[in-house]
Amino acid sequence: MRCVRLITAVAALFLAPSLVCQAPKALPLSGDYPRAHDPSIAKDGSTYYVFTTTTSPSEGQFPTRCSSDLLAWKRCGHVFDSIPEWIRAASPKTKGLWAPDISCFQGKFHLYYAYSSFGVNTSGIALATNETLDPTSPKYHWNDEGLVLKSTAEDDFNAIDPNLVFDRKGKPWLSFGSFWSGIKMRAIDKKTGKLLAADPRIYPLASRVRQGNPEPAKPGLPADWQAIEAPFIVRHGDFFYLFVSFDLCCRGTHSTYRTMVGRSRHVTGPYVDAEGKALLLGGGTELLAGNSRWLGPGGESVLQQPAGDYLVFHAYDAITGKPALQISTLTWEGGWPHAALGTTGESK
Repeated sequence: MRCVRLITAVAALFLAPSLVCQAPKALPLSGDYPRAHDPSIAKDGSTYYVFTTTTSPSEGQFPTRCSSDLLAWKRCGHVFDSIPEWIRAASPKTKGLWAPDISCFQGKFHLYYAYSSFGVNTSGIALATNETLDPTSPKYHWNDEGLVLKSTAEDDFNAIDPNLVFDRKGKPWLSFGSFWSGIKMRAIDKKTGKLLAADPRIYPLASRVRQGNPEPAKPGLPADWQAIEAPFIVRHGDFFYLFVSFDLCCRGTHSTYRTMVGRSRHVTGPYVDAEGKALLLGGGTELLAGNSRWLGPGGESVLQQPAGDYLVFHAYDAITGKPALQISTLTWEGGWPHAALGTTGESK
């Protein structure tokens, strides 16, 4: 197993011009890219793997897609055959597992993920590990490592949408959060992948603050449509960049997700947008919004490689309302990222 991120020759030929001129470009995906939600990406050997939220029990938990060039995708398995029994006991209303986040450290892949049900914060984040992502390898086996953290009805946060990031000293941190008081962070023990007992603090990172009169509800959407969730943090240059999804996912052609970003010199914040407004006060610089072909771009993750960076996310077909995988080159100008949303493709 190798935790490396090297671009393949085929993809490099297609993608290099857009990276050189620093103009973001949506990739023309083919194959089994529709019906992907909350994608998280990693590379093992010469293959890219995308893990997504469970959409149907018949697919297994966390259906996985594979590609050798980031362009053509196919199904190549799933993580669990069914929801682990301990999650069924802790959260009987959970119908499928959500928001996988894949990373590699301590010689193995770590998949953080969430369990919950819509509209509640009685949720949890759990962990599974594997030596390899290659399902044909004799070493391929997902180990259920159990609970990492949970939230209860008494908490002001929601323990879903995990993302692991390392600070400048190599210390791991887990960001998470959805609705409620926003995005939070906890320190992680690098050896166990679980919470670091020596640092029990919950660090606040971002929130949607309504000052004065809140905006009225949009037709067909709940009153709290001004949501924030799906954090993803990467380090680029002197800054850590916090990507989040504003507004609402999962509503087909009524989905209003948009991808926002802020930055900080410290992994724990404070994060501010391009105008200097704190993300804890509702700030955020818009990176992607819907267009006439694809709506609600969000649920984002970032793939960093020597040849350039990529934003991996989902968006909803403007006609059918079904989600699909999207990938854009992620370019940097003036200290801020830029991405593109495609105008073609289909969601089956």
